[in-house]
Amino acid sequence: MRRSRDNHEAGPTKRGHPIFAALYDPIGASMERRWVGGRRRRLLAGASGAVLEIGGGTGANLPHYRDVDRVIVAEPDPFMRKRLGQKLEDARVPVEVSTAGAEELPFPDGSFDTVVSTLVLCTVPDQASALNEVRRVLRPGGRLLFIEHVRAAGSTARWQDRIEPLWGRLLGGCHPNRDTVAAIKEAGFEIETFESFCPPVPLSSLTPHVQGSAAVRLAA
Repeated sequence: MRRSRDNHEAGPTKRGHPIFAALYDPIGASMERRWVGGRRRRLLAGASGAVLEIGGGTGANLPHYRDVDRVIVAEPDPFMRKRLGQKLEDARVPVEVSTAGAEELPFPDGSFDTVVSTLVLCTVPDQASALNEVRRVLRPGGRLLFIEHVRAAGSTARWQDRIEPLWGRLLGGCHPNRDTVAAIKEAGFEIETFESFCPPVPLSSLTPHVQGSAAVRLAA
């Protein structure tokens, strides 16, 4: 099946991170084998219906989509998007690619049953706006599926604050110190499932992760 590309444009072309994009797959290959790939597979088993993936990067999630109607992958970084386009045939479901950033999604309200965010909400420039947009494009009762690294507790959080400027410059704008679970709740979601874990990587205490699902909170 032929996949379509760049069907949903929004805003000007982003400058992007060419070096980070070029290194993303080679550096991440070991992590995908050791732990990330399995978590992606288990997370995306919960996806259904029409799916929007924000910050699709180089397409690491594509092989793991199964019983869904279609997937739109939004990736504003042109260098990431180029590598994503080379992996479209890895998908087993219909896939379209969008140039949209998560803070300004060019889709009508209630367009999707599932939104997927894996290691993205740490990087978006405006996390609150992105989550508000995710809630807007989800249908009533729709679900956000997420794997994110988040703010640690205690003194480790202070170390995250210290390294955040350099970390962001090296890793594509990533902010390691965001309280993403609190932000998801503040955006109008109810957490359905939730797991905290530290990945098997050096300095793992600096990068605690969460995996889970959240449903759009229905009006009383």
